[in-house]
Amino acid sequence: MTAGPLAPPVRRLLVWRHGRTEWNAHGRFQGQLDPPLDDEGRAQAARTAPHLAAVLHDQDVVLVSSDLQRAVDTAGALAPLLGVPVHVDERLREHGLGSWEGLTRDEVAERHPGQYEDWLAGRPVPGRGGEAQAEVAARALAAVADLPPATTAVLVTHGGTAGRLVEALLGLGLEHKRIFGPLGNCHWSELAFQASGWRLMRHNLYVPAAGQLEGGRRPAGDRGSFPGPSATDVPDAPRSGATPEEAPPAPVEDADAAG
Repeated sequence: MTAGPLAPPVRRLLVWRHGRTEWNAHGRFQGQLDPPLDDEGRAQAARTAPHLAAVLHDQDVVLVSSDLQRAVDTAGALAPLLGVPVHVDERLREHGLGSWEGLTRDEVAERHPGQYEDWLAGRPVPGRGGEAQAEVAARALAAVADLPPATTAVLVTHGGTAGRLVEALLGLGLEHKRIFGPLGNCHWSELAFQASGWRLMRHNLYVPAAGQLEGGRRPAGDRGSFPGPSATDVPDAPRSGATPEEAPPAPVEDADAAG
């Protein structure tokens, strides 16, 4: 992987996707429309926030959210536990999807089959409107560059924007697009900045609901927590202790996460 383009004001980033909405559950493209968290989304934020607060309790943290309400409400579950305000930055909002916003995957496939085929293949989608992927990456990178100095920044954002930001920080080109699975709702990735650039330390972590891990066992195929960075890798990034389970793939009906 090549180095990302930034000499950042922070050395550690947690890129946290908002909790679930009803539109997520039904495979409806949200883009920059703003449906609220559903009951499950609020529950996801409520159970994830204490874990993140415990991980970050001894650090200088800045908490920044997309201006869309589903992200602001997710960030709002964490802010009082950290004792910090939520800073809102519209540059972290979701990828604008033009004429697709408000439609389900099936509706897009029926009405715009050529566009849908391009999207599934990871190609540009002409005629849809909205934003190009490079525009999304550029504005998200600008938001990171403008962060105030801190040990760690928590960025509460969206499935598409999170993907483009992580790719850009790691210096991945179009040929490596979608090399990482998309973030599920209320899942996060952790990146650390080293001399050579940004490094992805953990990806698609989440806090399971009570009873999700029956008998304390991990889900089939899970190999446990990702190893933490060594002291020589990231001198100022303390170990976070036990991490939640690695996420399963985002559900195929989650339209935004599949971007």
